[in-house]
Amino acid sequence: MAQLLSKAKNFVAEQLVNVEKPEASIDDVDFKQLSRDSAEYLAKLSVKNPYGHAVPICQISYTLKSAGKVIASGTVPDPGSLKASDTTLLQVPVKVPHSVLMSLAKDIGADRDIDYELEVGLTIDLPIIGNFTIPLSTKGEIKLPSVSDIF
Repeated sequence: MAQLLSKAKNFVAEQLVNVEKPEASIDDVDFKQLSRDSAEYLAKLSVKNPYGHAVPICQISYTLKSAGKVIASGTVPDPGSLKASDTTLLQVPVKVPHSVLMSLAKDIGADRDIDYELEVGLTIDLPIIGNFTIPLSTKGEIKLPSVSDIF
């Protein structure tokens, strides 16, 4: 009996490993708007759903780093669901307080940009498997807003 259970567990584990899972990528990170207390950037994600039914997204968590320091982090709870057999575009707003931007003055320098690393965790609810997190990361430069962007 124990041998039969062991074979069944191995079979199920093998099948779950081979199950196709959604794929995601970070397409872009751009300046969105400036407020009194922060600069808001927008991370754009593309998520391909291989299933013939919609898949709920539990949450999106993010961490924005610059010069080895965390300058913004947070979560977007319950951002909707992935379209069935399609690619869903998601937008993740990232707010960076002005005080943090001022502490990065050395990095900003004359070129008015911030070197960054963005880490995103996209948690979705897959049938049978349960919650599954897709880790994403990207590096690049974010331009600071100019006077013309503000007005």
